[in-house]
Amino acid sequence: MSPPDSSLTILYADDRIVAIHKPAGLLVHRSNIDRHETRFALQMLRDQLRREVYPVHRLDKPTSGVLLFALDRETCRDLSAQFEAGVVRKRYLAIVRGHPPAEFTIDHPLASIDDEPGARKAPAGDAQPALTRGRSLALAELPVQVDRYPTSRYALVELEPATGRRHQLRRHLKHASHPIIGDTTYGKGRHNRLFLERFAVGRLLLACIGLALPHPGTGLPLIIRAAPSSDFMLVARALGWAAVAESSVTVPYGSGATAPGQPSQSFILPV
Repeated sequence: MSPPDSSLTILYADDRIVAIHKPAGLLVHRSNIDRHETRFALQMLRDQLRREVYPVHRLDKPTSGVLLFALDRETCRDLSAQFEAGVVRKRYLAIVRGHPPAEFTIDHPLASIDDEPGARKAPAGDAQPALTRGRSLALAELPVQVDRYPTSRYALVELEPATGRRHQLRRHLKHASHPIIGDTTYGKGRHNRLFLERFAVGRLLLACIGLALPHPGTGLPLIIRAAPSSDFMLVARALGWAAVAESSVTVPYGSGATAPGQPSQSFILPV
């Protein structure tokens, strides 16, 4: 899916940082994984602002949502250190296969990966600790047989990665047997095709809806939020989740309600 040819939506800007809403299908910067691509968030924002900007973290090409840039090298170093130290809290929405518990933690080490062509895969023994916390916000069951069951279950989940491993959320949800819909690498093709045929949406249904961090200049708490994009909301609306998806964006950090009618429960996936 290609993003529209338009200016990037700016969510927040001051003299140190700028945050945009990255559309699905747009690379953050030039990469050998997509040699044919000619449009990148980094260059588009530089052209839009007519000044230098510096990326401090990344979102996968198929993921949409909040993407933060620094406006000078010192701020870039400060923010990069915050991300590396786990100071920045990141919140995502995803649509997944199955019905996860109301609250869950996925504690499963992940090996380093490099998707550059010709790169060597890290040995399995080199796996690094990786932790993701999540909540099920809404559930749906479609009267369509995709696997061996007569119906197909899906859920809207909120995710907070406590670590920042490559493709962490996508790999963790696969490990939990709740792959994200639209994930062509870690997901289930039959479920992806169902959503494409039923809702005409084939993108990865994963969106970064918020970042919370100390401002690099003042040290004061800063929260940057982004509502899910229109294609994500099209699916949420069709499944009866529009109000839940919209309200999840404004939930205060450090809190969160379980989905109505669901018992409070947890599971921890071990190594």
